[in-house]
Amino acid sequence: MRQQKSKSNSILLKVYSILLKGCGCLLLVFIGFIGCHLFVSPLFFSFGIKDKQVEIFVDSFVRLANNLMQSEAIGYLRSMNKGQQAYFAETSAFSNSIPALGLGLETETNNYKYSTRATQTAAFNYAVSKKKTLNNYVGGVFLVPAKKLDPNARRDEMTTLTILCETEKRPFFRVKRTDEPDELAEPIYQNGEIICGKGTTQLTN
Repeated sequence: MRQQKSKSNSILLKVYSILLKGCGCLLLVFIGFIGCHLFVSPLFFSFGIKDKQVEIFVDSFVRLANNLMQSEAIGYLRSMNKGQQAYFAETSAFSNSIPALGLGLETETNNYKYSTRATQTAAFNYAVSKKKTLNNYVGGVFLVPAKKLDPNARRDEMTTLTILCETEKRPFFRVKRTDEPDELAEPIYQNGEIICGKGTTQLTN
């Protein structure tokens, strides 16, 4: 009986040992996976197949660092939108020059390139990322009838409204035409409302 028990115990010990080794390996894999997500930058792969461009984006917990870099662009464009409003209030026109807005902003940083474009009725401010893992942003300042905001305003009175749009979150996998443009879709003033362009969403805070 004792021999049978000792054999059974021996078998159980072997089974426990195998399970421990197996679970240990799985635990190491899990720890390694989490470590990569915590300390390694997001991965971005891009390659061509005939006339298609295949892009694979692997997200990670480095999103927190990305958010910090993207907050720079958001802050810049909000300032540029307000700068265009102030510039229009003084000159009755929008500006094609960032320095002319008098904000003391650089046109390029480590993370983004900034630019502005003006028409007679709107100004568009851009933050184009220098890194594939960061979102792009476009701000718009539109000349609209003041009555849209104040029913007591004169019929001919005009005012300015702003909007800030962000490119939609990059999908894990996408295929696009090689000749498909990468330009940011500008917001538009349509049916009395300002809306973000295709592929972008409005930032509300």
